[in-house]
Amino acid sequence: MLNKKQTTKIIVAALVAVAVIFCAFSSDVKAQKVRNYRLKVEGSYPHDVNAYTQGLFFHKGELYETTGQYGQSSVRKVDLATGRVLNYQPVEKKYFLEGSCVLGGRLYVLTWMESVCFVYDISTMKKIGELRNPGEGWGLTTDGKSLIMSDGSDKIYFRDPLTFMEQRSVSVTLNGKKINYLNELEYIDGKIWANVYTTDTILIIDPEDGMVTGVIDCRNLLPYAMRRPNTDVLNGIAFDEKDGSVYLTGKNWPKLFKISLIEVK
Repeated sequence: MLNKKQTTKIIVAALVAVAVIFCAFSSDVKAQKVRNYRLKVEGSYPHDVNAYTQGLFFHKGELYETTGQYGQSSVRKVDLATGRVLNYQPVEKKYFLEGSCVLGGRLYVLTWMESVCFVYDISTMKKIGELRNPGEGWGLTTDGKSLIMSDGSDKIYFRDPLTFMEQRSVSVTLNGKKINYLNELEYIDGKIWANVYTTDTILIIDPEDGMVTGVIDCRNLLPYAMRRPNTDVLNGIAFDEKDGSVYLTGKNWPKLFKISLIEVK
């Protein structure tokens, strides 16, 4: 669990990030050709309310999830239809797991502040190695060549999957303003989708220059009646390449939602 000082620092900084996004909307959005979207819910599925979702992705049509919190972090394979955990791999209590993805048959899982990226064999879900991450780990995805990582700042890093060495990085901007607190990531149709921590906003980002090309308003995705005392923020984007579907959830949410986008003119 986060201590009071850490929690307060994150909340305050995240509120600043929300303000920056709002100000960016208020400026000349058309100058950057930013498209705005709202969600249409196409379906919903059970989700473990005890899962503090950090990473969410599909691999060969099967759903995987990594969960956080010290003493509760895990790597999971999940049945989409029922929410049942098919394979559960806990980690030592000293680790707080974050984002995850699969590349080349290897499952990569970030830790928050422990300077480690765990590597698993995706076919067995057994740990086979560790890579050193020099900073914090938040979100992780892949374009099929590099590991793409966020660390809670405005930066997105492209890293070598064998060494975890940085290949390049981009600063994410919306109408010239840097957007901090980029969290869970997913690579979809040549763009990077990114949760902005503590907000109901997902950004669609050009991986070449970091410019935001789309903003998704996810407010009210989880109905108020489904919220519980431990319900936390939106976090979790999964793209199923088999049929092009996108799924969203949040930390300790009871549901995972299949969604589509509707452009707001």
